[in-house]
Amino acid sequence: MKTIIVTGGAGFIGANFIHYLAKLKVSYRLVVFDKLTYAGHLESLEGLPNAQKAVFVKGDIADEKAVLKLYRDFKPTYVFNFAAESHVDRSIEGPGEFVTTNVMGAFQMLDGARRYYAGLSTAAKKEFRFLHVSTDEVYGTLGKTGFFTEKTPYAPNSPYSASKAGADHLVRAYHETYGLPVLLTNCSNNYGPYQFPEKLIPLMTLNALEGKNLPVYGDGGNIRDWLYVEDHCDALWTVMRKGKIGDKYNVGGDSERTNKQVVNTICSVMGKVMPAGRNQNLVKAGKRDYTDLITFVKDRPGHDRRYAIDASKIKRELGWKPKHNFNTGIQTTVEWYLHNQDWCQKVQAGQYNRQRLGLAAKAK
Repeated sequence: MKTIIVTGGAGFIGANFIHYLAKLKVSYRLVVFDKLTYAGHLESLEGLPNAQKAVFVKGDIADEKAVLKLYRDFKPTYVFNFAAESHVDRSIEGPGEFVTTNVMGAFQMLDGARRYYAGLSTAAKKEFRFLHVSTDEVYGTLGKTGFFTEKTPYAPNSPYSASKAGADHLVRAYHETYGLPVLLTNCSNNYGPYQFPEKLIPLMTLNALEGKNLPVYGDGGNIRDWLYVEDHCDALWTVMRKGKIGDKYNVGGDSERTNKQVVNTICSVMGKVMPAGRNQNLVKAGKRDYTDLITFVKDRPGHDRRYAIDASKIKRELGWKPKHNFNTGIQTTVEWYLHNQDWCQKVQAGQYNRQRLGLAAKAK
């Protein structure tokens, strides 16, 4: 049986990708390679059909020996590199981990692929692909108009986005220098099940459920293009099978929203699925409506104002388009977190109490 390696497969997008492939009943052995940091959890891989249960290997993509062993033991046809440190706030407080995982880790995965690829038969070389999953944040920030295209110059503004930009450049270099059959995707903000509660949508949903403040950075006017995670998974599978080797594809959800609009929508959905008067936590907090919990807090340092993806290339060349709009996607997402409180409690226990991160002062 041919093999797909999914690094970071116990994290948010990676776990959703494993579930996506299981639904497709793909005829591949699925191998998850994950370090199981605070944002990676085996609980996110529960519920897979027996026929699609993934082989799990605990390991660090920045560990050369572990990576070489991974290639040697499982001989993959496809590699999807999701593994990354991804929270901008955490990158502000501790940039070193982001450089180690996102840059050195990408290097080890690419160099391991180079060595593995060199030893493949001609037929196996024709099939092998390495897809690196990146972000639109590498492009920096936009004004009130315009969109990120695949030709937009890189201009990262946070340690996180800079580390992802570095990895993107390595991906390109390994294709140009060594002929490694790579593919690169840059996606907009993902949302959906299994996202660690430090991110905006699960954070606001869980805080609203518990009658806690909903902290919105700055004036709440920062704009993101929101992509439902299952649509992203569909795009990645499409790129792997149909994409042009050495090329890159932007993936967006066609759903621009300000952070304030997103939080207001979450409050609206909460009001429908759990009316304010029935939420005892909200009543105890002396609030009549979920929107009463919204508070504006000090902005994140270097906070990009607007991201917006032009996904016309992947639509035109590969025939992909998002199947979910934001209104249906956010409804499904909020309900998932409300119905999966056990998962939420397990992944946060002893690691995160939804405190504010990323307020490191600038050096003088």
